[in-house]
Amino acid sequence: MKKLIVSVSFVIASLGGYAQESLTYQKPSKEILELVDVPRRPSLRIDDKNETLIFLGRDGYKSIKDLSKKELRLGGLRIDPKTNISSRVTYFTSITIKKIKENKEIKVTGLPSSPRIANLRWSPDYSMFAFTHTTETGVELWVGDIASAKARKLTEPVLNANIGGAFTWFKDGKSLLVRCLAENRKPLIDTETAIPSGPIVSVSDGVKAQNRTYQDLLKTPNDEFNFQQLATSELKKVSLNGSMTTWAKADMYRGMSFSPDGEYVMLTKIKKPFSYLVTFYRFPSETVIYSKNGDLVKVINEVPLDEVRPKGFMATRKGKRGINWRGDKGATLYWAEALDQGDPAIKVPFRDEVFELEAPFNGKPKTLIKTINRFSSIEWTNDKKIAFAYDYWWNTRNTKTYQFNPENSNQKPIVFSDRNYQDRYSDPGSFATAKNSFGREVVQVERGKVYLIGSGYTKKGKFPFVDTYALKSKKTKRLYQSSYTDKVEDIFFAVDLKKNLFLTSLESKSEIPNYYFKNIKSNKLTPITDFKNPFKSIQNVHKEVIKYKRADGLELSGTLYLPVGYDKTKKEKMPMILWAYPEEYKDKKSASQSTSNSNTFTYPYYGSMIYWVTKGYVVLDDASFPIIGEGDKEPNDSFRKQLVDNAKAAIDAVDNLGYIDRNRVAVGGHSYGAFMTANLLSHSNLFAAGIARSGAYNRTLTPFGFQSEERNYWEAPEVYYKMSPFMHADKMKTPLLLIHGKADNNSGTYPLQSERYFNALKGLGATTRLVMLPKESHGYSAKESILHMLWEQEQWLDKYVKNKK
Repeated sequence: MKKLIVSVSFVIASLGGYAQESLTYQKPSKEILELVDVPRRPSLRIDDKNETLIFLGRDGYKSIKDLSKKELRLGGLRIDPKTNISSRVTYFTSITIKKIKENKEIKVTGLPSSPRIANLRWSPDYSMFAFTHTTETGVELWVGDIASAKARKLTEPVLNANIGGAFTWFKDGKSLLVRCLAENRKPLIDTETAIPSGPIVSVSDGVKAQNRTYQDLLKTPNDEFNFQQLATSELKKVSLNGSMTTWAKADMYRGMSFSPDGEYVMLTKIKKPFSYLVTFYRFPSETVIYSKNGDLVKVINEVPLDEVRPKGFMATRKGKRGINWRGDKGATLYWAEALDQGDPAIKVPFRDEVFELEAPFNGKPKTLIKTINRFSSIEWTNDKKIAFAYDYWWNTRNTKTYQFNPENSNQKPIVFSDRNYQDRYSDPGSFATAKNSFGREVVQVERGKVYLIGSGYTKKGKFPFVDTYALKSKKTKRLYQSSYTDKVEDIFFAVDLKKNLFLTSLESKSEIPNYYFKNIKSNKLTPITDFKNPFKSIQNVHKEVIKYKRADGLELSGTLYLPVGYDKTKKEKMPMILWAYPEEYKDKKSASQSTSNSNTFTYPYYGSMIYWVTKGYVVLDDASFPIIGEGDKEPNDSFRKQLVDNAKAAIDAVDNLGYIDRNRVAVGGHSYGAFMTANLLSHSNLFAAGIARSGAYNRTLTPFGFQSEERNYWEAPEVYYKMSPFMHADKMKTPLLLIHGKADNNSGTYPLQSERYFNALKGLGATTRLVMLPKESHGYSAKESILHMLWEQEQWLDKYVKNKK
């Protein structure tokens, strides 16, 4: 078809007239554009003495030019082969230092022009910071000095940042251990033009390997070759004067971490054979301990290819997993091993056993604790006889916290907490921590008590708290609970427990979150930041959390926004957009809880529908869409009915308030919310139109589970059939806008899902439009893409909802 440069008015008139449209990137109307094109709040880093802040400035969006650079997708990674860093990394563009007591901000000088900053890490004594800068040809290592507020380059663009962080500090803070490009790296193969040497053959030997539908997997021997070249690094010791010496020979290093005392380094290396079924995290690996001087100490673990696991979300592999350093000791490793062979179907009293091994790592591992559920993590304390372990079990949504004695495994652990992790109202909070002599965060035990910082979600709202818990008497005492009714407070961590000082933030509907030091005894606030609201045009919009009931009596909620300038006394009937995302629960109690708060700052992020309050729409955002399966029932057994019941309850609630024309309601969602949208339009007559972004619509293309569904297609074919909008495309009678990133990397939401669904809808005569955003992943990042997406949504909503005939 002849390429056309079309105007907005022409496109609107021809939404249903052509199979394809040659369309340049468009922009939404002025009211929406003003809310998109605003400066972003900087990212923050704070030192361990809570005296110095680093502000990292950033652009709000990438450009389509950034996304159009060559990209290799290998083993679950997306790599820029020219610069050797993730092709999807988000860069910072400036560094500012603020001395909190002086209330003084200083821009760091010496930075390169147009810097692309990432991977910033404090030095051990917090007097300096290191970061990477990506040039057009590669990644450089830079350092900055807090006292002088100056930065300088340490290396040429030779770093290998293809797999995670490219460097870590030595304990003395005088040098860094850096992953650098291997000197003998071979040229990459151009897989688009390379002539194949033979067919690609995969073999099944009769063992079940039920893996999710991962994206960006290796597919050919040429992919394997390229992956190995890109993953291979030499480890160099780089001093602060820029001198560089080889520390370890070239290998495929996946991770590196120093022991708390700085005497040892744990390295994890990727091994062969590679896999075409799983990402690089499940390739064979080897974990090795070296001295800080680069001498081999011991091979700690060897893991074979991890393609085959038992069925279920709680399945895991056999052998050591999650090897880490104890934070309260100089050089002691700990890890977990499955006692059920990694198979959740096997009934055992304890699922996992946790072991430790002290330096020099040649003794017998010692048992620390056994956990009833699958082991998750450990928090160490400033008392070596006290630690806290966590486990969880997805099928029951249960999590336990154990208080145990690491010095005596015969001492029975105390179950500190045993709860449904979806029950937010019963959350006891997180332990207050501080840096120990090794520079590691550990739980503070003060005079037999620990401190807990909680979010404080209740039926009446969010009221964060600080508790003390006496370990012997098991009594809890509340030291502080937020009492704001017109603002929202968050408590992040303890600055000084003895002085009752905590880092908090405050926000309101019109006030962007700012940070404070708060004395919880006197309530005195010391401001740390002074960020301004960049969204002035919607700062006074009416916003409230409404609560309503589903047909079965379940209490639901959503955040309701009324249009800018709306007169509540007149109750004019306006169009509405309902935006949601389904969540699965095992009990009604948890499903009915609300964590929304009408006093949170009104922030229209790139995918938000809040923009449309400037265009005369009511918006019901984050509407509750629980899918419940209690006892032996699975949530998805009644997925469609619960979806429709949730939607009807939401529309009824806003309609009863008198704000909307219920014949002009749109529904939309992203990812699983898109899947929800397509199902609602196929199985109800509640909506005038829908918007489905980056969804999956045919569940037979994800046959070994999806979202929270553990059963495979052959175990529950009716569930897969009933839940797939593709199978019911003949029922679609409502206009549906499909948007998808052409380079989607999310498991299951292949771009093919939207393409095939659109073809089915078109073939059956439905009103639909498919927009494929070039170069975009599951979330969209280029400014051109985001503006065009907003334009597409605006045209669609105006035609089929606001101006519905």
